[in-house]
Amino acid sequence: MAHAEATQAVNGEVVSPRRRSPVATLEAWLGMLVEIPAALLVVAEIVILFAGVVARYGLQRPLIWSDELASILFLWLAMLGAAVAFRRSEHMRMTAVVASARPTLRAYLDVVATCAALAFLLLIARPAYEFAYDESFITTPALQIPNSWRAAALPTGICLMALFACLRLARVGDIGLVLRAGVSVALLIAVFWLGAPWLKPLGNLNLVIFFVGVAGFCVFTGVPIAFGFGLSIFGYLALTTRTPVTVLVGRMDEGMSHLILLAVPLFVFLGLLIEMTGMARAMVAFLSSLLGHVRGGLHYVLVGAMYLVSGISGSKAADMAAVAPVLFPEMKLRGAKSGDLVALLAATGAQTETIPPSLVLITIGSVTGVSISALFTGGLLPGVVLAITLSALVWWRYRSEDLSHVTRATGREIARSFIVALPALALPFVIRAAVVEGIATATEVSTIGIVYGAIIGLLVYRCFDWRRLMPMLIETACLSGAILLIIGTATGMAWGLTQSGFSRALAAAMTGLPGGSATFIAVSIVAFTILGSVLEGIPAIVLFGPLLFPIAKAVGVHEVHYAMIIILAMGIGLFAPPFGVGYYAACAIGRVDPAEGIRPIWGYLLALLVGLIFVAIFPWISIGFLSN
Repeated sequence: MAHAEATQAVNGEVVSPRRRSPVATLEAWLGMLVEIPAALLVVAEIVILFAGVVARYGLQRPLIWSDELASILFLWLAMLGAAVAFRRSEHMRMTAVVASARPTLRAYLDVVATCAALAFLLLIARPAYEFAYDESFITTPALQIPNSWRAAALPTGICLMALFACLRLARVGDIGLVLRAGVSVALLIAVFWLGAPWLKPLGNLNLVIFFVGVAGFCVFTGVPIAFGFGLSIFGYLALTTRTPVTVLVGRMDEGMSHLILLAVPLFVFLGLLIEMTGMARAMVAFLSSLLGHVRGGLHYVLVGAMYLVSGISGSKAADMAAVAPVLFPEMKLRGAKSGDLVALLAATGAQTETIPPSLVLITIGSVTGVSISALFTGGLLPGVVLAITLSALVWWRYRSEDLSHVTRATGREIARSFIVALPALALPFVIRAAVVEGIATATEVSTIGIVYGAIIGLLVYRCFDWRRLMPMLIETACLSGAILLIIGTATGMAWGLTQSGFSRALAAAMTGLPGGSATFIAVSIVAFTILGSVLEGIPAIVLFGPLLFPIAKAVGVHEVHYAMIIILAMGIGLFAPPFGVGYYAACAIGRVDPAEGIRPIWGYLLALLVGLIFVAIFPWISIGFLSN
């Protein structure tokens, strides 16, 4: 899901193979000083939220300060995680155009991406400091401390990312390349700055210039999505309005501080945990014993395993990393082609986007106010429908598979693998029951899953590698920071669109479409398929969710039904080549050349589209099990 913000080829650095340069050594030490606190913050959040569940539900004595402390630490986790992601080059970016450029142009564009990110960080640093200073006059209700303790995370994280950007540029071997890239970015900013007197009279045309032109140009030239969004909204506010830029920092703070988003890092960690403890392997082994002797059986297992694992981790990258290494070797021995395997893996990634606790579901609940519990309930059956359409295609493609060399599992072997897998199979039901029954919120339930997974891994599967714990915590902070920074800058863009009156104009246009709700749904499917391939699901949801969900309600579309439609549409776009970055993530995890999967994936994408149309036509699939 996360894609390298810059590759090693980017920088064209010249480093001795025997000895690191002083700049690289400084960067490594600074990286460690940031990674360790970020990892400890993940642990602190797990402990605080789980203690809150135990105190409230078990001891009937709620901790009134737990949510407030968790919120303060969460913003620090988001910003330190974003700094870790910057240092590791793991902020999400659209690489399709850059990757197709010749090597010299690619190196130039990669350095430009770093310079553009640095420009945004330098522009926003002073407003972030002013925002944190203003927050010092506010006292938190429970802990009675200045709110600047929380808000200081913003300027701290921004300064750390700026420092890492400078260190990265210092490691580039070609000084001329850095100068050309830096001058290019500076000239573009200067042109806009000098053109401010001509921009202000243009009114809402500036929305097209900045939110389509600037943001689109940044995204397609490889600037990380969060910083491309940030530059566009910063330019719009600073050059075309009288709004103080500190308002942008406030909107970023608001977007990144929703406590419900704390589920993002916790479910990411849970996904890594189930892979490390062997729970995913146990589930796959059970499904293989059931279906391994059927033609195309292991392909059905892949579909089913992704459904089950998605019900635990919430992270598509974690899902694919847990399932593919277990199944691919045996599937290749049976004659399956690598391209078809990675195509099906990518298709199941799209199929399971609605399975709770999907990070996209959590994000929708955060930005639109739709009940997380309702989304978790409504997301189960649409995934089943798409699994059926994928399985139908698998049956057609593998109806003549030769299984003469495959031994069918006996009833005793199936029963044994079921008993082994039972603790792992129970976890998705534990998570869902805890939310639906009110034992824990969507944020807190992830801690129940983590504690359950740790206990099962230690006592049942006895597969708990303590040495992997710190890297897992750092990876959690890194991926979470990359996601949350996008949410922060996209929240600023969404606010700018709302203040400009664009949302009212869009509502009027969409509400007035001929054909009513059917046309609205069809347009939404096309739009979010395209958005999913370019922006990925979370930024697209944050940007357009608050605008489109009220329109859906106005034309008579149930908000949970609409959520399922656009999530599945974005999933198809996310995993569709040539732009869908999820497809390339699947290829990387399966260690398959992307060119091999291009042809077979189109059939699977067509099957997904058929399933999506079925879900769109019959709302009951999404809302039939919701309590009235």
